[in-house]
Amino acid sequence: MSETALFGNYARSNIEVDHGEGVWLVGKDGRRFLDCGSGIAVNALGHCHPHLVSALQDQAAKLWHTSNLHKIPGGERLAQRLVDNTFAEKVLFVNSGAEAMEAAIKCARRYQYNNGNPDRYHIVTFEGAFHGRTIATIAAGGQAKYLEGFGPKAPGFDQTTPGDLEALKQVIGPQTAAIAIEPIQGEGGIKEMHADFLRGVRRLCDEHGILLIFDEIQTGVGRTGKLFAHQLIGVEPDLMAVAKGIGGGFPMGACLATAEAAEALAPGTHGTTFGGNPLAMAVGNAVLDVVLEDGFLEEVQAKGLSFKQKLAGLVDSHPKVFAEVRGVGLMLGIRCTVPVGDYVALARDAGLLAVPAGDNVARILPPLTISEDEISMAVERLEQAAAAMEANMVEGAAE
Repeated sequence: MSETALFGNYARSNIEVDHGEGVWLVGKDGRRFLDCGSGIAVNALGHCHPHLVSALQDQAAKLWHTSNLHKIPGGERLAQRLVDNTFAEKVLFVNSGAEAMEAAIKCARRYQYNNGNPDRYHIVTFEGAFHGRTIATIAAGGQAKYLEGFGPKAPGFDQTTPGDLEALKQVIGPQTAAIAIEPIQGEGGIKEMHADFLRGVRRLCDEHGILLIFDEIQTGVGRTGKLFAHQLIGVEPDLMAVAKGIGGGFPMGACLATAEAAEALAPGTHGTTFGGNPLAMAVGNAVLDVVLEDGFLEEVQAKGLSFKQKLAGLVDSHPKVFAEVRGVGLMLGIRCTVPVGDYVALARDAGLLAVPAGDNVARILPPLTISEDEISMAVERLEQAAAAMEANMVEGAAE
């Protein structure tokens, strides 16, 4: 590997990306890859979507940054559109998913503090969760592999078993400020939370004066066929962290909240230099222009069902490589019986980009704009990778 001035914290592939076209990434060597990773669920509308490019170029020629010392009209508009289409009454713009979760955590704790409960600062989360890479959010996720080597785990986070209401009840106490959960665990392996469980979590929050935080960083902005995944089952949170798809490739995030919860962050309690900048707001509004078009989310649902059915056939055809298909909409995963990293590498060799996740799952997260023909092409390339894996297994057994 050639020397680089970059930190070594990423195990990068050998692809040197030159440009993108819709669902395709093109390397400097001319290789074309069907991008079923979407920059880890970020490029919701594919690469270089003309409406997003135009919005960014127009704004870049006018104004990049002012700080939040002044009103930003694009942010006012984007916030109102999010309020109009969700449970939320208030929106705080930030730069990333981890920052959106940090804002939700601080808001929940400050809410309890303002209501005379300063000792209620614990956040209950769930095993297998991933909420970000900051000191607070790795503590929230609670996974040892992300905590190791960074000192004592930040206090105030308790993990319990997902899907088990009785176990959750045992963790809740006078110290509990909020419960944070991903409706579908992405990094954890495309693990859906059952509707009855999420309804039970909502009831427990209401009974105990606890705020409910949904982490929809990966599931949001149309990924599941609804604007947000919790809308599939009609359970609403008090706070929600959003990022990834909302910027369509431009770094941005948001914390959405009820008015009551949002009141906790009064002037001076929280802030961000770059959050809600005019460039991000222009792109965020452009993303919603497309995603909120009549019929767009219904198309995502239909394409997701088609893709999942084709993946189920792939699993049936290659039982030595795959165990099951998971997910909803275009947030899909294939649990492998072989090392997922090896399979993802073979898929890359076949011209398809997927993303490994926990529980030995290969995530399939294509742009929401993928066509039926491109879905068929994606399955063909996944099939090629499975056949190559089986050939390697036979060769290994012969040796």
